[in-house]
Amino acid sequence: MIKKVFIFLIFLIQTIHLDSREPKLEEVISGMDSPWSLSFISKNKIIISEKPGNLMIVNLEDKKIKRVNHNLKILEDGQGGLLEVLYYEEKVYVSYSENRGNGNSSTSVAVANFSESNLDFRNIFRAEPPINSGYHFGSRMVIKDNFLFITAGERGKGMIAQDPTKHPGSIIRIHLDGKIPKDNPKFKNKENWLPEIFQIGVRNPQGMDFSPFNKKIYITNHGARGGDWFGEVRYGENYGWKILGWGGKNYSGTTIGPKWKPGFTKAIKYWVPSIAVSSMVIYKGNEFKEWEGDALIGSLKDQSLRKIKFKKNELIEEELIFKDTIGRIRDIEIQMSSGKLYIITDQGSLWKLQK
Repeated sequence: MIKKVFIFLIFLIQTIHLDSREPKLEEVISGMDSPWSLSFISKNKIIISEKPGNLMIVNLEDKKIKRVNHNLKILEDGQGGLLEVLYYEEKVYVSYSENRGNGNSSTSVAVANFSESNLDFRNIFRAEPPINSGYHFGSRMVIKDNFLFITAGERGKGMIAQDPTKHPGSIIRIHLDGKIPKDNPKFKNKENWLPEIFQIGVRNPQGMDFSPFNKKIYITNHGARGGDWFGEVRYGENYGWKILGWGGKNYSGTTIGPKWKPGFTKAIKYWVPSIAVSSMVIYKGNEFKEWEGDALIGSLKDQSLRKIKFKKNELIEEELIFKDTIGRIRDIEIQMSSGKLYIITDQGSLWKLQK
């Protein structure tokens, strides 16, 4: 009996030790108004966007918040508003639903020289045509090799994603000043494509990141009633919306199309039913060394953080990190100095994930 108790105590100690190594969540600040994106401007300062149109700088050491003035003409409508914010080399890039008049808006991108008090933005991209819809703006941004990649959602218009003479439903690539790269698909073998378009056939990509390991860009994309996916951004290709349904259905319950077929880009991972994928990062850092190279993907509906291990565009493993713990995950960023993760939720909080 004594031996059995001793063995049980050893097992309990080991279990507690293992649990102590699990990721821990800490709420940093709360009370924000629909935060949408965050970006590090220094080791301990971040800039956060709120969908109603606010920008703020948060000091992670003393938790002080400073509001930043700006000149953007935003139409907050449905899913639209002030969306992605990205700090890069003393400049701030934002994506937003621009008020184009008469209820019309577009996924637009603007840039300003960095200031902690006032940002004077100028547009460098506008998705054409402007559309009267509060749906599917996309709006994530990534910088690679001094090119700016932008996700432009299809605004709920379905087959517009198959029309390369219009921007909605595509991945955009431009120079950091808004100029058009001369090696974009239009100038190679896609003469009828708009010059800014890099890839077509997406629905509502709300996650995008650059992998420092293989130098590729990856996105997460909302399907309809099912059919969310994670996949690679690929030059001149087509993800198939709304010819393909990616395994999902219309909200009416009717079928859309096949999950995938030859001739279209194939995703790495599909979710049926939908988990409402949001932001993502390709992890690199010291806090979770065992996660290096994996994709960390947030969820709105599922309120989860998932880890995707993959190689050469093939899924190896999916792991649930946590679920139903902090609410709807909107954005994820890595603090490069520590490798800790910072997460914002629709519930208005900023969280830190660490060991």
